[in-house]
Order: sequence, then structure tokens, then C-alpha cells
Amino acid sequence: MLNLAHVLIQNQVTLNSMKKITSPYICVKQSSIHSKGIFAKTAISKDTHIIEYVGEKITKRQSEIRAEMVINNHKDNIEQGAVYIFELNSRYDIDGNVPYNTARFINHSCAPNCEAINIRGHIWIVAIRDIEKGEELTYNYGYGWDNYEDHICRCMADNCVGYILANEYWPRLRKKKR
Repeated sequence: MLNLAHVLIQNQVTLNSMKKITSPYICVKQSSIHSKGIFAKTAISKDTHIIEYVGEKITKRQSEIRAEMVINNHKDNIEQGAVYIFELNSRYDIDGNVPYNTARFINHSCAPNCEAINIRGHIWIVAIRDIEKGEELTYNYGYGWDNYEDHICRCMADNCVGYILANEYWPRLRKKKR
């Protein structure tokens, strides 16, 4: 009988040995928004499927546990407290915190040039406008209202609301700020 530690080690070895997902459109560099970022290696046309956001398929319960662990383990250093979980459907999420998921380096912006789209159970990062060579790729992470003050935005966009927050909450935030 395998013990839990052995199973976890085997899973980690499998995850670490998977081929890194990349794209001919992008490269990873230092970002002025946050740590590393993804930048356009070439001009990218609107509606281009740039890169797939990949990771481990997990249940909603596993997702809650993992997100809570990351947040609790990094309360003193929010820069390290990144949660890379995407909603896949009503039962499952994708945990993109794996070494082979290059798309995890895409940063949030209040004026994004990309969006994440679920296409038949695959999360694709798609250009929502033409993107120039050298431009950083971004999308709105779409965080909810709960605990929004814990998620300061550093995107520096002209329309930045100051927090990583879904557009639907922006009017509520503006009203609260008045």
C-alpha cells in the first residue's frame, strides 16, 4: 500500500517533468507590474489564441484548501501569496501553480489586452485587441468583492481602480470611495 507522502512525491515528480507550455508569440521577462510577466515577441492580432493556461485539474474543495493555504502561508509577504487557480466548471478548477504553466506569469491589469476564455474545458488566453511587439500581456483577474482590499493593483493603467477587482464591482468601489 502506498502512503500519502509517496503519492504526493510521485505527483510532484510527474508535474515537474511535464514539458513547459509556451507559445511562439511570447517571452517571459521582468515586469513593472509584478515580478515576472509575459511579453509579446511579435505583433499579435486581435482574437489570437496566444497560450493555454494549464495545470492540475482539482475539485472545488481542493481549490478552496489550496488557495487558503497559500494565503495563510504568505500573510506577511503578499508578493509571494499568488494563487493561480482558474474556475473550469461547476465541479473542477485548474491549479496553474505548476512549473510547466508559462501562462501563470501573465499579470492583472485594469486595462487588459487579453482575456481568459474556457473553450471545451481548456483555458485559453486570447487577445482582445491588437498587441504590439514588446507589450506586456495582461488580463483582468476578475476577483470578487470579498477581501478586495487585500489585492492592491499595480497595473498603472490610466483607468486603474487601485485593486484587482472584476469590472462589475468598479461602480460599487467608486461609490464607496466617494
